[in-house]
Amino acid sequence: MSKLQDFQKRLRPGKAYRRADLAKWSSAVDRHIQASLRDGKLVKLSGGLYSVPKQTAFGKAPVDDEALLNAFLKGSPYLKVSPNLYNGLGVGTTQLHNKTVVYNHKRHGRFKLGGREFEFRMKPRLPAKLTSEFLLVDLVNNLSELGEDNAATLSRVKDAAQRYPAARVKRAAEDYGKVATRKFFDQALHAARAYG
Repeated sequence: MSKLQDFQKRLRPGKAYRRADLAKWSSAVDRHIQASLRDGKLVKLSGGLYSVPKQTAFGKAPVDDEALLNAFLKGSPYLKVSPNLYNGLGVGTTQLHNKTVVYNHKRHGRFKLGGREFEFRMKPRLPAKLTSEFLLVDLVNNLSELGEDNAATLSRVKDAAQRYPAARVKRAAEDYGKVATRKFFDQALHAARAYG
């Protein structure tokens, strides 16, 4: 078996790799990467980032976002959010957005990876998973970017916040909210207690 064949044998369909990951398997990594790109065994996603296409009944499928983001962020924690998720909170948001935001600890800025654009935003803290409480807080954090009627949306968010456990909303606001967002939820929850 040639060194190139040995290199290609280690590549796993549906996985994304950084150049440094591939260098562990080759003493001529750049030559083997170029040959694998020509053979269609690798696809270049961006500078120093590659994926192995997965063969399906419909042709070659691109790597999924999870594998792509894990490789790009070197396994560092992240949380992927689409502003479209706000539409499921029942607060009257209806705009559709062609944007994926990736909260993380390492990268900031817009990056095109594998033909898809991601907006990376550095945050000191991230929840382990998406929750409705986090999305409510995130919506208020980003309201000015959404193209919605701000006053009407905030009024509906205030009402929606009453449908969730107050302690969880308060915690999400304290952990992930901007200063104005924390103040908004503090007032909304205080008003609910006063009238409840």
